[in-house]
Amino acid sequence: MSAETKTELTTVYQVKGMTCGHCEGAVSSEISAIPGVSSVTAVAKTGEVTVVSAAALDREAVAAAVDEAGYELV
Repeated sequence: MSAETKTELTTVYQVKGMTCGHCEGAVSSEISAIPGVSSVTAVAKTGEVTVVSAAALDREAVAAAVDEAGYELV
């Protein structure tokens, strides 16, 4: 029995406007809704959002999710 190798892609985005844990949660929640995303880690202090996904994400989809949360993808 062979184990199936699952390759995931990690991408770091810069998001403008996050200032607190609530901001991190809002951005994480919206990006997590994009199909294929397995995890999202947002850090308000640095503005970095690390996204792990099954395949490369459409930048416009990520920008729309960040916009929906009330922030701006840099």
